[in-house]
Amino acid sequence: MKDIKRYTVTSALPYANGPVHIGHLAGVYVPADIYVRYLRNNGKEVLFIGGSDEHGVPITIKARKEGVTPQDIVDRYHNIIKKSFEELGISFDIYSRTSNPTHHETAAEFFKYLYDNGKLIEKVSQQYYDEEAHEFLADRYITGTCPHCNNEHAYGDQCEACGSALNATELINPKSALSGNTPVLKETKHWYLPLNEYDAWLREWILQGHKADWRPTVYGQCKSWIEQGLQPRAVTRDLTWGVKVPLKEAEGKVLYVWFDAPIGYISATKEWAKEHNTDWKPWWQDESSELVHFIGKDNIVFHCIIFPCMLKAHGGYIVPTNVPANEFLNLEGDKISTSRNWAVWAHEYIEDFPGKQDVLRYTLTSIAPETKDADFTWADFQAKNNNELLAIFGNFVNRTVVLSHKYYGGIIPECGELTDYEKEIIEKMTEFPNRIGECIRHYKFREAQAELMNLARLGNKYLTDTEPWKKQKENPEYVKTILHISLQICASLSILCEPFLPFTAKKLQKMLNLNNKNWSDGGRHDLLKAGDQLNPAEYLFEKIEDETIAKQVKKLEDTKKANEADNADVIPAKEDVTFDDFQKMDVRVVTVLAAEKVAKTKKLLKLKVNTGVDTREIISGIAEYYQPEDLIGKQVLMLINLAPKNIKGVDSHGMVLMAENADGTLSIMQPQKRMKEGSTVK
Repeated sequence: MKDIKRYTVTSALPYANGPVHIGHLAGVYVPADIYVRYLRNNGKEVLFIGGSDEHGVPITIKARKEGVTPQDIVDRYHNIIKKSFEELGISFDIYSRTSNPTHHETAAEFFKYLYDNGKLIEKVSQQYYDEEAHEFLADRYITGTCPHCNNEHAYGDQCEACGSALNATELINPKSALSGNTPVLKETKHWYLPLNEYDAWLREWILQGHKADWRPTVYGQCKSWIEQGLQPRAVTRDLTWGVKVPLKEAEGKVLYVWFDAPIGYISATKEWAKEHNTDWKPWWQDESSELVHFIGKDNIVFHCIIFPCMLKAHGGYIVPTNVPANEFLNLEGDKISTSRNWAVWAHEYIEDFPGKQDVLRYTLTSIAPETKDADFTWADFQAKNNNELLAIFGNFVNRTVVLSHKYYGGIIPECGELTDYEKEIIEKMTEFPNRIGECIRHYKFREAQAELMNLARLGNKYLTDTEPWKKQKENPEYVKTILHISLQICASLSILCEPFLPFTAKKLQKMLNLNNKNWSDGGRHDLLKAGDQLNPAEYLFEKIEDETIAKQVKKLEDTKKANEADNADVIPAKEDVTFDDFQKMDVRVVTVLAAEKVAKTKKLLKLKVNTGVDTREIISGIAEYYQPEDLIGKQVLMLINLAPKNIKGVDSHGMVLMAENADGTLSIMQPQKRMKEGSTVK
């Protein structure tokens, strides 16, 4: 094994067209943070790199929809994402962005080096072009009918209905998303990285070299790609947003986002090195450095095959030692989807659960999708907090510190003679740093956290078995030993929980007056000195009530209803009516003078309205969507010549016009500006 002097740890760059959600956190950022915190606690030299991926078509699409610039979009979401990571304790050494000048310069130089040294090939191909918009169309700007399932809304790269990967030229009846016109095929020149030339090297490096230590999913994907036969892959595209291709003949072309994004790790390192007045090269070009990429499984090919081929083509760079990609996290039994808003967003969680960052980190690690897809449910989140963090970890620490204050005024008691049971407890405690560390070193974070909780269980059981509250009068010297040992377990917990629960670790170490300890100190039974003063006890965790969880579940239920309404089929048009039939309907602008609920009903309101012709009463079924006081003074549209009908004892003469969603929700139709009562609708 090589002597590792430093660790370069990267995490996938989140796309800056939306916030991050729990799927991102569970799949990439929490495990990466656990890993780097563990390394730092072991005195290792670590650089933890993150940043926002700010180029590519989805960003330009979002900008067009909102009528803003792509820079406006990435500025907004970069700040939201960066703040979310900070508040969740994701401890990046540098969190950069690919739209900054350092990255553009680094990515352009990387391309130019490959170009100048004959590592790229040129190819002319035919791509769809919008003659009205005067631009080539990226795959996501082309829609049409899927040739496999006949979905009429398939994209040029994928059909989201059947999941088929597509080429834009396979679409039936393709249309430009820019103009709606049928695009034409037009020749364009691009530069390609000939992946096929690295086949032998990849087989030796991955298929022979990493069969035993890479996760099966990672190894399996790589093996499948290599054995299918690698093809040249375009590194440039026709687009205006991105890193400009540094060639005179490449006007209107940028680097493909898959090419420029991983170079973002290198440019971020340069940025960090400049800020710290040091050299960036050892982190990427020294064989004594170890490179580890944390990603989701959708990024495996880019980080295990394409980016390493780029580094190999350039020369002088190290390649990753491991790429511990995770599977996907689902939400309440359904796939997380940004477009459907089916997600728990990190920034919203922080707002809804202040001070509970570690509860989310703990829950996501406990269900980490390391070997298969996992499912997050709010019920499980609540159980993890109440039954594990609170009932085991928090309960043990609280009982220990509270009793130490009660019996000794917060002074750490002396440790007396040890029984066989104490010796057994101490011996078991010493095993945990290596047991947890071994799991972390092998990227088994779920198992590592479970071992941490076993240490808390050990302490809890010891305290329950020895019952110091019952022995204080009859055997006070033994109680001192019990609480001394229990406090030492608390101290070890404060050190060993830091990678998983950094906020809890800080709070616990403050209680214990414990500072500047390393991982190797965890498991020691002499961390705390007899006679030292403890700080007052405070709760590490608090119970999460059913009502709190119910609010989150309702939020998801509302999202599901909204999605169903958005995707519902529109009611077919009714048969044509004559103009004379339409003329029979007398629709007027009326003003609501009074409103009240109809007794013993849920849906009905009684309204008193001024029609301009007269004042009358009507019954309307809108009580579930409007409060009576909110309607008074409002102008609405009403059919005033509907024959009277007695409803709940009221002669209702007319009908307020409403729009109804597919989910049954109602919205009153109103004029856009104030009108005279009785104004007709034509």
